[in-house]
Amino acid sequence: MELLQMNLAELFRTETPVLELVLRASILYLGILFLLRIVPRRTGGELATIDLLFVVLIAEAATHSFGGYSSITEGFIVILTLMVLNYIINLLSYYSPFIEKLISYPPLLVVRDGKLLRRNMRREFLTEEELMEFLRREGIEDVKDVKAAHVEADGHISFITKKGSS
Repeated sequence: MELLQMNLAELFRTETPVLELVLRASILYLGILFLLRIVPRRTGGELATIDLLFVVLIAEAATHSFGGYSSITEGFIVILTLMVLNYIINLLSYYSPFIEKLISYPPLLVVRDGKLLRRNMRREFLTEEELMEFLRREGIEDVKDVKAAHVEADGHISFITKKGSS
């Protein structure tokens, strides 16, 4: 019968000070945002860096609220902190080009007038074979038909073809 007894107050009681939880979540959020900003943009896949960070941290906080933290309340405090930080960073990046530059990659040119820009490709660890695969997916047969190709902030490659080409 003891298995069915539970103390709801214990489930929601916090052992860690709220300010400490907020500070830990904030430092973790900003630290991982910085680290993700210095890795190649194709590492994040289809999500923008800030979105990837948000999803990873929310999942981590939710996992801890099931057992790593001493209460559900602590997990919710961390999740709420992450949500507020994500909202503030998105808001600031919308109104401030400087903040936007800090958290988002600018497009990186990898093909100009049908010529591969190997130095830029190296920065993204983009091989010629991978680039050709992306070209084929877009229905472009030859790199010479490409006026410009950019690796976008979310890791996708966008192509602008020359006039009169496919």
